[in-house]
This record gives sequence, C-alpha cells and structure tokens, in this order.
Amino acid sequence: MSNLDRKIHARIDEWRHRPIEGDHPYVFLDGIVMKRSWAGEVRNVSLPVAVGVTTDGYREILGVVEGPGEDKSGWPMFLRHLADRGLPGVRSIVSDACRGLVESAAEILPDAQWQRCVVHFYRNVFSLVPAGRVRDVARMLKAVHAQESRKAAAEKTAAVIAELRAMKLTRAAEPLDESGHETMTCYGFPDSHWIELRTNNPLERIMREIRRRTRVVGAFPDGKSCLTLAAARLRHIAGTQWSTRRYINMTPLFADQTRGAVVA
Repeated sequence: MSNLDRKIHARIDEWRHRPIEGDHPYVFLDGIVMKRSWAGEVRNVSLPVAVGVTTDGYREILGVVEGPGEDKSGWPMFLRHLADRGLPGVRSIVSDACRGLVESAAEILPDAQWQRCVVHFYRNVFSLVPAGRVRDVARMLKAVHAQESRKAAAEKTAAVIAELRAMKLTRAAEPLDESGHETMTCYGFPDSHWIELRTNNPLERIMREIRRRTRVVGAFPDGKSCLTLAAARLRHIAGTQWSTRRYINMTPLFADQTRGAVVA
C-alpha cells in the first residue's frame, strides 16, 4: 500500500469513528451486500449503514461498518458502534425487519421505537401474490397507511385481511395479520412526519449510488477495501447539498413534547 493510500484510509477511518454530536430523534438503518474474495472464493460482505435526522431536521450519515451479515451478530455490533460514538436522543428507528435488529435496538437504544419500512413490507406481501393481483393488493395496502390515526389503520388492516382471505389470497393475508402493526409506529409521532417515517427512503438513493460506484469493481480483494470505498462515497455525499437541505421540520415533534409536559 502506498503512502497516499495509507493517508486516504486513515482519513476515512477517522471520519467513520468521529464522535456523534447532538440528538438524532430519527434514525434510518439498512445494509448493502457486496462481494469480496476470500481464500480463492467470492463471498458476500454486509455493510450496515445509518442515517440520522438532527433536531434541526437535517440528515446526517452516522456510520458504516463491515459486518458478518444482517443477522443477530451483525446488528448489535453496528448499533454498539454508534452508541459508543455518542449517538443520543433516538426516538424512532426505521428499517426492514432484519434478523436481530429489533432485539438489538431494544437492548442498545431502549428509548427508541421501531418502525418497519412499509416499502419492504409491501414487497414481502407482493412475493406471495400472483402477478395479476399485485396492483389490487398494492391499492389495499396503501389504503391502510392512508388512514388518519393508528386506530383507523388497525381497523382498515382487519378489513383488508378479511378481503384478502375472501379473494383466496390467504398467504398474503398472513404477514399483514402477524406483522402489520409493525408498520404503524409512525402514528405515535407528528402527522406531518408520517410520510418520512414510513419508509427507508433517506437511504435508498445512497444505497443506489454505492451500488453504482462499486458494481464496476466486481469482487473486492478484501473487506477493508470494500468498506473504504463505500465509506469514501458516503463521506462525499455527506459533503454535498444532500446534508444541507432540511429534510423534516422538527418543530411539531418538540411542540408535542412541550404540550405533553404542560398537561402532565
């Protein structure tokens, strides 16, 4: 490795391990799987990524690590990495239903509520639906999350489950019956934030960019080079207008808190 490469790696590592300052009420989590060479074989490596929203409503890339996989051993390591760097004030975590993530978040960030990404949830349901019925089922699912309260959404969910079963789409009704409530945590936050808190959208564009930049490499020679390239791209994105444009007006969140304190 050249001296220039060492300096680049050092700067990237310094950025990845920088202290996290200020509260981040909303945190979005996702992972990207890339390929690396290992003992003559090509294996997958998972890179968990976190984006937070500050109290002023701006997005910040909080971290990325090389993990053993999106499983019970990978997520605790990543969440602990964020917590050890000082991640405070998390109220909501938005992610897919990754194995071990929910349990790990409850242990490491106990004050945070978990919101399951509705886009990933819809995809899971669609995989159980004949292609010709996907549009109808999509309309039904969107109607659930168009409701104006959690109570109304729960009632609509029950109606959709009954309708799916009447349509002989019992397999599609099962995840909605068992896990539909996991997509409704956002109703506990200001209604002006519901759209942003339902999905992992703040990470989607970033993940697409990383995939586009790394696809030309194919399989990386080792995990460190894979992580360094992804982190370098994240660091570049963090320095663009992406992080300087306000993403959410956070005033309603703290106004609700103030009103709650006055009532108490």
